[in-house]
Amino acid sequence: MTAPGRWPEHMRVGALRVVRSSANFDAAIAFYRDLVGLRVVDEFRGSYGEDGTIFGLPGTETHLEIVRAPPPGPVVDAFDQLVFYLPDQAAVDEATATLLAGGVRPEADQHPYWEENGGTTFRDPDGRAVIYVSWVYGRDPQPSDPRHEEPPDS
Repeated sequence: MTAPGRWPEHMRVGALRVVRSSANFDAAIAFYRDLVGLRVVDEFRGSYGEDGTIFGLPGTETHLEIVRAPPPGPVVDAFDQLVFYLPDQAAVDEATATLLAGGVRPEADQHPYWEENGGTTFRDPDGRAVIYVSWVYGRDPQPSDPRHEEPPDS
């Protein structure tokens, strides 16, 4: 058994990839590459009958892979989210500027958690959420935490 807060010793992970299928493949690739600004680290066509593009998050240790799916494509769940925890509001503004300039608008009615914790939710071409927040999970207290505004000990 692994101690709380510790990575399991038997999991010697060198990289981690999250894979999503897309019925709007070309539009999804353009969205993540050109508007979100992710770096393409690899592409494949006809590999085991699949087409795909792999993005580095931010390098090659963590990837987001998009694979072409035939229409109608996957059912997108409300919790199918990609969350970018950024250090402050200036970083969120900078990261979302290209989305806004490209005509992508934030969700007017986003999940209450993100509303309460300062998130800004956009949708990719398949309807999946891409969320930007101005605090870092695990490092910073979330804004809705009652202890968030407590003054430091004197």
